[in-house]
Amino acid sequence: CSRLACLTGPWPPLAMAPRVGFIGLGAMGGGMASTLASKGFKLKVFDMRAEAVEKLVKEGAEKAATVRECADNVDVLVVAVVNDKQVSSVLFDETTGAVSSGFQGTCVVCATVPPAFAEEAAAKVAKLGGSYVDAPMSGGTIKAAAGQLTFMVSAEAAVLERAKATLDAMGKVYVLGSKPGQGSSMKMVNQLLAGVHIATAAEAMALGAKAGLDTRQVFEIITSAAGNSWMFENRVPHMLDDDPTPHSAVDIWPKDLGIVMDESKRLGFPCPMAGQAMQQFLAARGLGLGSKDDSFVVKVYEALGGAKVARPMEGEKPAKKQKT
Repeated sequence: CSRLACLTGPWPPLAMAPRVGFIGLGAMGGGMASTLASKGFKLKVFDMRAEAVEKLVKEGAEKAATVRECADNVDVLVVAVVNDKQVSSVLFDETTGAVSSGFQGTCVVCATVPPAFAEEAAAKVAKLGGSYVDAPMSGGTIKAAAGQLTFMVSAEAAVLERAKATLDAMGKVYVLGSKPGQGSSMKMVNQLLAGVHIATAAEAMALGAKAGLDTRQVFEIITSAAGNSWMFENRVPHMLDDDPTPHSAVDIWPKDLGIVMDESKRLGFPCPMAGQAMQQFLAARGLGLGSKDDSFVVKVYEALGGAKVARPMEGEKPAKKQKT
């Protein structure tokens, strides 16, 4: 794991495995919970969408009727929701919150949240009798379902040990330190790169289209040249196929890059590339594309430049790529 500490080794035998509650069965959370179920964990799940819950019930999970019921009598509670507001609601709502009524287990929060929020939430959970692992994840829906995610984790060593089996079952765990918020700082750095790479991939493809190049050939050449990136190779097929399926929506990026910009302001550190990328995603939202796939930021460049990147291949199904 190079210079980072990495938790390794198999999770305990199933007889010793923790009881796990799982809240948030979206594109990422559903795959993560399914992985735990497939590995024999005693799993209880909750989501606002009944169909998502029923899918996991068919895979062996127990259905929880409420957030609080999902947290009852579990050792580890995984929270895989969208943002800090949802985390606050799930954990701390006075009448329905998972940890506001005697929870003494370990919360593993996988949402992308501001570092300061993670630190404050951890202190609040501890005051209420539980413990908190700051564990944002990355890797996409395919890796989520395969148990191959990357977790950027920070918590006290004893707390991490209680969450180790659950995290190991879902992917690779990098430990950034003992202070909650360090994991979220690492995720912030990752999201700066990811968001900028998506926006610049769209910009490059639109420039190629404006120059009269065959955009599928542009993609073929760039993926074999020095200009390639993981995000370019992953997102451009959706641009070419004109596929709006929201594996990762445009609306994610004003939130995640907003975290980058807020933290850069707090630290007094300039992040001009992140700011420019955020403006492009905000422009895409302004075009009514907020719920579309984040590759549709290319539509901003198409509108400004008057050249179309999409070149659907007749008679072939659109290429599908994994998402972060």
